[in-house]
Amino acid sequence: MEYQRTEPKSDVVGDPAARALLQRAYEKTSRWGDSFPGFTADLTINENGAIYKGKVTIKSPQEAEVTLETPTGKESLEDWAKNQVGMMASHRASRPFEAADGKYALTFSPDDTGDHPLGRQILIHGDGMNSRYRIKEDRIRQIDRSTPRMRFTINIEETMTTADGKSLTTQYVVYYFSPDGNVSKVESFTDLPFEYKGVYLPGSRRIITNEQGGIVVRVLEFSNHTLLTEKG
Repeated sequence: MEYQRTEPKSDVVGDPAARALLQRAYEKTSRWGDSFPGFTADLTINENGAIYKGKVTIKSPQEAEVTLETPTGKESLEDWAKNQVGMMASHRASRPFEAADGKYALTFSPDDTGDHPLGRQILIHGDGMNSRYRIKEDRIRQIDRSTPRMRFTINIEETMTTADGKSLTTQYVVYYFSPDGNVSKVESFTDLPFEYKGVYLPGSRRIITNEQGGIVVRVLEFSNHTLLTEKG
């Protein structure tokens, strides 16, 4: 799931209550701190029973590297793995609320009654993707974004609470919709973090998706984690 935002100007006046609700959820979400040094790990990918091995290095959200040993004809798997690892790094990156969704005008949806099972819906104005979040019990439960080519909705199914009381997503499902509103693809993600010296690093990620009329199951396993400050 890779996307880029454009940021058209918005003249919408934000709602302080919507902003406060999203900010609480944002600040209760587990992220790597500003002092996070990055890490390296061995990587094993199991794709429907076929095993591929490689290495991962994450220095920052913009510097996520993957090398994978693949046979001829499977080179695209390395690009797929780079996208997954980069997405993990981006989602866990430390940044203030004001530099993320807090820089936009935030309002409650005019259709929001407060009774939805996944919580109140907040609209993000001016982010270029018509983003909408649902929040319940100070946790983001659903994310909806759209581009001219597609729309996707992320339903967060399971979370864990870290040692410092933050929320860390462990299972979510992404529904992709074509411009005519039909579901074009579904991806189910299950993440198991690995706590290493007080830092929650990727341990494994399982992704189940539909491709070309069939079901593909891929599992990324991370092992032998080493913080970059430990490398001499």
